[in-house]
Amino acid sequence: MAQAELMTNAIQLDRLVNVSSVPQRSPFRYPGGKTWLVPLVRKWLHQLPFRPKLFVEPFAGGGITGLTVAFEELADRVLLVELDQDVARVWEVILERSGNRLARRIEDFQFNPESVVACLSSKARSKLDSAFQTILRNRVQHGGILAPGASLMKEGENGKGLGSRWYPETLGRRIRAINAISNRIDFLQGDGLMCLRQNVEKKNSVFFIDPPYTVTGRRLYACSDLDHSELFKILAESDCEFLMTYDRSSEIESLADSYGFAYEEVLMQGRLNQRKFSIILLSNSTSVTGTPPVSPSTALSKVVKQTKSRMSLMGVDISS
Repeated sequence: MAQAELMTNAIQLDRLVNVSSVPQRSPFRYPGGKTWLVPLVRKWLHQLPFRPKLFVEPFAGGGITGLTVAFEELADRVLLVELDQDVARVWEVILERSGNRLARRIEDFQFNPESVVACLSSKARSKLDSAFQTILRNRVQHGGILAPGASLMKEGENGKGLGSRWYPETLGRRIRAINAISNRIDFLQGDGLMCLRQNVEKKNSVFFIDPPYTVTGRRLYACSDLDHSELFKILAESDCEFLMTYDRSSEIESLADSYGFAYEEVLMQGRLNQRKFSIILLSNSTSVTGTPPVSPSTALSKVVKQTKSRMSLMGVDISS
């Protein structure tokens, strides 16, 4: 892979994506969800010199990006991969014949605080039971967090209480819509890094990589442990096309610098209308935000390294 230069220019505030303008496809309300990024992913895919045969999302979570690609037929096939067993059960059920049964069960559930507690405290007897419980937990716990220790909402959205994020008709429609295009989507419960190793060399495959956050991942996700350095290494050693997102942290900026990946700081709208930065890393120097990926400090560093290399070959002592 050609080593791309770094850039750290932030998108201006007036370019924040209005997520209400993006079709809501996922049945999950997922911490760190990427609905806001969908327009940039579309742009990235359209800029590619080929139509992707396979679009891989190795850390699927709520899967909004992969779902968008499948619904809009931006690739021939979509592969969603998720390690979390509870989240995986939801995707397995939705993409199987039982998807419509899950939709009906959500629509028929008699929602009240007592029924919610009773359901979540009962033992799942089937994959369908497990999928329903996970959707319910995702909708009634703070921030949609499924990690151990997450608690039920009290005030909820706009003070509407426990049921403020429980939209049975909407969830039923989304699940049936996904089930209707299940022939375009493959799902695998497994390790994202292993998936990458197995697919990075496949021709005309592209990867949208949204790993667990480095700083808050343990609080947000049941499966948050990841060798981030190994992830960068796998991508650096391949020629695959990818778009990767991360929370902004010194660890990720250091890894990007070490492997020479282009990255852009993107202002996003977080919970409670908080504005914070996320990082987009690209497999080449093409910008998805319209800002050219150039960093004078990185460009200068590369020139210095090249100059030292030439001087060494000429027998010039550069040790001092």
